[in-house]
Amino acid sequence: MRIDDGWLVPARRLRSPNQDDRPAGEVSLLVLHSISLPPGEFGGEHIERLFTNRLDPAAHPFFATIAELRVSAHLLIRRDGECVQFVPFEARAWHAGRSRWQDGALERRALNDFAVGIELEGDEVTPYTGAQYLALASATAALLARYPALTPRRITSHARVAPLRKNDPGPAFDWAYFRQELGKIRT
Repeated sequence: MRIDDGWLVPARRLRSPNQDDRPAGEVSLLVLHSISLPPGEFGGEHIERLFTNRLDPAAHPFFATIAELRVSAHLLIRRDGECVQFVPFEARAWHAGRSRWQDGALERRALNDFAVGIELEGDEVTPYTGAQYLALASATAALLARYPALTPRRITSHARVAPLRKNDPGPAFDWAYFRQELGKIRT
C-alpha cells in the first residue's frame, strides 16, 4: 500500500462530508477504533451510510439514536480486509470526540486536529480477522512512511484517549499480533 495525495492506494474511496481542514496540517497520531452497525453485526452498508450522513433511522431501532451524528473516520477496514477511505489523511476526520493524549509533558486535546482515525469493522469482544490485521499493518506502514511525525509509539486506541467514554477496539484486539505484522512489513 502507498499514499497518493492523501489517499491510500488501493482503498475504495467514499468521501464523507464530515471533515474539514487540519488547523496546522499535522499528522502525528493514529487512533484505532472499532465499529459495527447494528451493534454486534458485520457486513452491509450501514457504516458507510453513517459516515456519509445517509443512515436510515428507520432501518434498525438503534439507528434512530445515531442517525443525526456527524462523524467520520479516515479509513474503515472491513472483516475481509477491504479498505474504504472516507477522508484524505491531510484533512481532519471527526472520529476522536472528547479525548486527550499525553504527548510527552504536554496534555493535548482536540485530537482530530492531528490524528488519523482507522475504524476496524468489529466489536470489542469478537476477534478481528487475519485479513484485518494484515490490511491494518499495511495501511499503518504506509502512514508511517508518509508522515515522519507519526511513529509506532504514537499508535493508540480510542479507549486510551477517551477512557471514561470508549473502550474500542477492546480486548478482542491483539496488539502484539498487530505490532508483529507491522514489523514484518516495515523490515
